[in-house]
Amino acid sequence: MKLNIVCIPGDGIGPEIVSEAKKVLNKIAGVYGHEMNFQDVLMGGASIDAYGVPLTEETIAAAKAADAVLMGSIGGNTVTSPWYKLPPDKRPEAGLLGIRKALNLFANLRPAVLYEELADACPLKKEISSAGFDMMIMRELTGGLYFGERHTTQENGIRKAVDTLTYDENEIRRIAIKGFDIAMKRRKKVTSVDKANVLDSSRLWRKVVDEVAADYPEVSLEHMLVDNCAMQLVKDPAQFDVILTENMFGDILSDEASMVTGSIGMLASASLNDSKFGLYEPSHGSAPDIAGKGIANPIATILSAAMMLRYSFDLDREADAVEAAVKEILKKGYRTVDIMSEGCTQVSCGEMGDLLADEIR
Repeated sequence: MKLNIVCIPGDGIGPEIVSEAKKVLNKIAGVYGHEMNFQDVLMGGASIDAYGVPLTEETIAAAKAADAVLMGSIGGNTVTSPWYKLPPDKRPEAGLLGIRKALNLFANLRPAVLYEELADACPLKKEISSAGFDMMIMRELTGGLYFGERHTTQENGIRKAVDTLTYDENEIRRIAIKGFDIAMKRRKKVTSVDKANVLDSSRLWRKVVDEVAADYPEVSLEHMLVDNCAMQLVKDPAQFDVILTENMFGDILSDEASMVTGSIGMLASASLNDSKFGLYEPSHGSAPDIAGKGIANPIATILSAAMMLRYSFDLDREADAVEAAVKEILKKGYRTVDIMSEGCTQVSCGEMGDLLADEIR
């Protein structure tokens, strides 16, 4: 298969970690007989430095013409970087919002996996963490409270703010279909999270999800109120496979899930549109304080590349190989500095990339 991938190295450690992801993807191409075509483009602070804006029309056009986008990290130090003296719509993160809108990326995927070798980093009790967990939080990304009508007024001398939460059935249906499709590639369980005991939007959410579930008889569906889900994530995270939820709930729950893994340098993410197209990036930031030192952890970006193989190209075998390589290298005791523990061997960013690529045979 020919894979045309636009790469956005971005800022800070972004170029370093994207380089290691390319290394692993090229090894996959060699082993499994694919052709990888990479095109690097600028976005974020790097684009501001080169063109004066965080996102150019040329970058958008290149992304739209590609099969998928692999991104590093965007932004810098908000205290010292000159980028943050610019108006908000000219700062690095505005580029990220802009490309999500331009590519219609409405489905956000945030896996949260506890690797056995990193279980000591998990903040949960050992009797909970010992069961391990591997969940995918599917968050609707372009609707709900964050995108509804809002205004602030003053009534009888009292300030009043209004934010509107709206969803239509089509917005709900398309994210639900994505959630069930992904569950079919995993353990075939969906937990739909809402607040249907209070909110009309959640009651509609639940009805539409039930309708979509009828087309996926192999997938088991349960509904869970968001407050209960927040508790269950720290009480019994192993029960979850795919968590399907709206924008604000997903924003909060995905951050909670990432913290119980204890290792943000290991967390991938993806944002998909209504085709197979997606933008894949690590969940962590640009870490400008360690940029150029060769000590960044590339695993989250490499796992994001594995997600790209799985969800944009349906190359499940190849994605499995990347994920298996990560597990094997951790089992052998190799660590970057951020996940280093006693008795392990510390390696650089580049060395970690080499080890993972060599593990794919």
